[in-house]
Amino acid sequence: MLTNTLKKTALALAAGVAVLAAPVAAMAAWEPTKPVTFIIPAGTGGGADQMARFIQGVIQKNNLMEKPVVVLNKGGGAGAEGFLEMKSSARDPHKIIITLSNLFTTPLGTGTPFSYKDMRPVAMLALDQFILWTNVEKNYADAKAYIDAVKAAPDRQFKMGGTGSKQEDQIITAAIEKQLGDKHFTYLPFDGGGKVAVQLVGGHVDSSVNNPIEAVAQWRGKQLKPLCIFDAKRSTYTDKVTDDMAWSDIPTCHEAGLDVEYQMLRGIFTTSGATDEQVAFYVDLFKKVMATEDWKEFMKKGAFNQTFMTGPEFDKWLAATEAKHKELMQGAGFLAASQ
Repeated sequence: MLTNTLKKTALALAAGVAVLAAPVAAMAAWEPTKPVTFIIPAGTGGGADQMARFIQGVIQKNNLMEKPVVVLNKGGGAGAEGFLEMKSSARDPHKIIITLSNLFTTPLGTGTPFSYKDMRPVAMLALDQFILWTNVEKNYADAKAYIDAVKAAPDRQFKMGGTGSKQEDQIITAAIEKQLGDKHFTYLPFDGGGKVAVQLVGGHVDSSVNNPIEAVAQWRGKQLKPLCIFDAKRSTYTDKVTDDMAWSDIPTCHEAGLDVEYQMLRGIFTTSGATDEQVAFYVDLFKKVMATEDWKEFMKKGAFNQTFMTGPEFDKWLAATEAKHKELMQGAGFLAASQ
């Protein structure tokens, strides 16, 4: 009798342990318990805005997450508004942010009390290109013809439209001027690459260095012309975008004698207090997004450099890129007094 009683007790204990263990195993993989706020530290219509809203649609279309994603533009102060919200929401893992180079340029150029280290990196999704664009009606044969016209004109006569001040577009403009040896451009900042493209179509500026996706519609519409890409090599995308040109047909700026290169981060961060499990959830989520055919088509449409990073590799890249931006901005005189 005693032996049977002990056996029954042991079986009951084992069953109880199994029942307790099941919920623990199920709870091990974290997932959001409320809607996830997806912050865009930029205005509407630009590259970051387009990518974030596209990602929101892919997640919803493919049911990649039970809770919805809510997109929120917070571009005030060159993106400082969005970054500071992430910093102040350190313990809320239900917030993520899409990042561009203002991740580095905004604190360096404005003195905003923020660093990319105030968030947790999730992943680099891609690197975005920059292209020198002009209005088709200006009839510049190529980048060299445009640069020759700029050099021949009185200082500041040519207007370069860009997104924000002391941001990526103005840094590239300053790098072009350094190559030319003088101050040739009047730089005009706008709230988002979409607005920059509209200004260039309207003839209110003479050129821009917009991302491909920010001006592709106007290129297809035969309103804007791409002169050169700020990369060491041409794009790998060979499908025709217009009747007679693919992204790969756009020469590098090096080919025009303009030795300027610049690419921009398209990455994802979450809040600094997020746990490893919470970061892992977002890494897995974005891997699923990137595996869709919609994403592959989006990459092609925007001529993105498809570079993916996460973990220590991404951490190393971020540190090196912040240092590079500090050097570039110091050379252009864009650093805030506190830097």
